[in-house]
Amino acid sequence: MSSSGPAASDGPSLYMNRRDPDMGRKRRRSEQKNVAALILARGGSKGIPLKNIKLLAGVPLIGWVLRAAQDTKLFTSVWISTDHDEIEKVAKTLGAQVHRRSPKVSKDSSTSLETIQEFINLHPEVDVVCNIQATSPCLHPKHITEALEMITKDGYDSVFAVCRRHHFRWQEVKKRSRCYTKPLNLDPAQRPRRQDWDGELVENGSFYFTTKELINAGCLQGGKVAYYEMQPEYSVDIDVDIDWPVAEQRVLRYGYFGEVEVIRLMFCQVSGCLTDGRIFMSVSGEEMVSFNNMDTTGISMLQGEKVEVVLLTSSTDRVTQLVAEKLAKNRGCQVVQVGENPVLDLEEFLKQKDLDWKHVAYMGNEKADVGCLEKAGMSAAPADATSVAVNAAKYPCRHAGGLGAVREFAEHILLQNEKVKSKNKQDEEATNEVEGIKK
Repeated sequence: MSSSGPAASDGPSLYMNRRDPDMGRKRRRSEQKNVAALILARGGSKGIPLKNIKLLAGVPLIGWVLRAAQDTKLFTSVWISTDHDEIEKVAKTLGAQVHRRSPKVSKDSSTSLETIQEFINLHPEVDVVCNIQATSPCLHPKHITEALEMITKDGYDSVFAVCRRHHFRWQEVKKRSRCYTKPLNLDPAQRPRRQDWDGELVENGSFYFTTKELINAGCLQGGKVAYYEMQPEYSVDIDVDIDWPVAEQRVLRYGYFGEVEVIRLMFCQVSGCLTDGRIFMSVSGEEMVSFNNMDTTGISMLQGEKVEVVLLTSSTDRVTQLVAEKLAKNRGCQVVQVGENPVLDLEEFLKQKDLDWKHVAYMGNEKADVGCLEKAGMSAAPADATSVAVNAAKYPCRHAGGLGAVREFAEHILLQNEKVKSKNKQDEEATNEVEGIKK
């Protein structure tokens, strides 16, 4: 949800903005302003060393919010502000510009406002700064888009993210004092049930959007101020190590993996993905490979949800070819031989199927797979894949090839398909509502 200033009541639901039929016109308005996304990523994190580039579900932490910001396509520029060489290197690899902050604003005592003011002084052409927190990996483009429009369309000076909490608060009492605690937000004599209480809105730290004028005046939240409410499942904030495994599970379910359509077909390299890449040799000289039953079950799961699975092999790898043919017979998959550039071989295949890459998932583990990994609507690489394949994949698997990676990716595909179908249904219902109002 979103709402206006301090005394305002809840405004229209979060989905109302997303469903607005005039979204295109609103985006054109935002383009009239110079809007910069700025992600602060200092190298001196005390809780978790170099936290901002530590891998979370296979992606550097800053990569999650950076991807969400880039995919809005609303920003004039997208920046990482850092004082560290390694963070700068990762930021540039991920396609961001870098604001190399000065030592003056890189101290433990430095505030976000001081760093943002330095950025504004160096880039006076910027009208609005969208300070996005690197520690909020479940942020999605729709959150950013809808909050930004509150400034560019609705005329607010500052917008920040909140979420709703149902926590009863009590006044702190110092130990060994003779004072008694007292409730701060409830009457114990009439303690409400959760479903009877709206709860309270608290900052979740995901972002703070502010006009240049307010920043120069020394304030990030002021003027015509508004909040943007995010649902609890997207409100993740990583501060200490203990948060990391929880955040990793949350991001796998609620994180943003790029713009996704319903996946209708999956290409899977057999060698290194369905198998572990090793070839065994018997005493008699017969070559053999092994595969995991979890992975073949993953194939069946996809087929059960009407996702076609195509196994990819090389003409030079006869052993893998024979295994693929046997699996294809048992599981009902098609086998396609690809050469040194799989993109060229598969373009014609998809043309015959009348399918676009956005409806395709691809799993590969070698440098030759990079083109397909980048083109596919959804892509993955096993944990032991080459670094170039892992970097190109939208979903880096936690499991290695031949040890559950295919099953893991299959589950991810089905989860994302479920989300897309749910969103499409909501959009269809919203369109029908709008058409009904027009009539």
